[in-house]
Amino acid sequence: MRVGPQGDLPQDDRPPTGLSARTSAALRLALFASAVLMLLPVQQVLVWIGSPASRWLPSFFHRMMTRVFGIRVEIRGVPVEEQSVLFVSNHSTYLDITVLGGVLTGCVFVAKTEVRSYPLFGYLARLQRTIFVDRRVRTTAKQRDSLVERLSRGERVVLFPEGTSSDGNRVLPFKSSLLGAAEIRLGADPATNSGGRAIAVQPVSVTYTQLDGMPMGRTLRPMFAWYGDMDLAPHLWEMAGLGVATVVVEFHAPVSIDAFGSRKALTDHCWRAVASGVASALSGREQRIAPPLAPAAPAALPAPALP
Repeated sequence: MRVGPQGDLPQDDRPPTGLSARTSAALRLALFASAVLMLLPVQQVLVWIGSPASRWLPSFFHRMMTRVFGIRVEIRGVPVEEQSVLFVSNHSTYLDITVLGGVLTGCVFVAKTEVRSYPLFGYLARLQRTIFVDRRVRTTAKQRDSLVERLSRGERVVLFPEGTSSDGNRVLPFKSSLLGAAEIRLGADPATNSGGRAIAVQPVSVTYTQLDGMPMGRTLRPMFAWYGDMDLAPHLWEMAGLGVATVVVEFHAPVSIDAFGSRKALTDHCWRAVASGVASALSGREQRIAPPLAPAAPAALPAPALP
């Protein structure tokens, strides 16, 4: 759960205030700090020695934090369990890391390079083996190679292709350049990219739907989102003082670039799947999307004229 600047919300839509909210925030943040102090040195050692446990300890931490901050996760669909999977999700807040990190054991996240230098959270991201990428156009091939290198090792990678966070009420357009890794075939001939197998891509929708069992509505939902120029510290403090938030995580059918023929077509399908999942969770009505179409076959050449 998160809360940002309250702005000009109607009085009935404001979050709880007073001693109970402040006490709740203080208690939750104290538990968060205690967990970090206890587990951070352990994770640091596990990373240093290259222990497999360094993969699952962050997931244990994230599941613990969902309980600490009162986040109720409702899962729809089934996540792909095989190795070398690229999960493609919408992104509205830092809580997405906690929610998905707790659900997808052993996953790693893709983040912009600037996150590496964030106080505390940048260090935690490094300990979780986050893939940091420079999202400038001229580095597209390098960022693709960083993802492919991890996927080739069997990693389960979570990508936020919006390239930024939103207010939680809509899904921003996906940047196709960020799905460049899906074009590479694992085990293929490096020179021709032939043979091997396509990388599995699974769209995921993350939607913040309720607060204390009541629908959030368009006014409260952005308070859980951290976006634009919001300051982190006051946002985190206000969010920690809220009640129990319900987050719907929907795993859509996995696909690969083989079903589309181009990165842009794959990106469009993933966006439509994620956007429909968010719309469905917000409205309570199922949104259907068209199944992927097979890539068009090249036009047949005319038969040669008979002599």
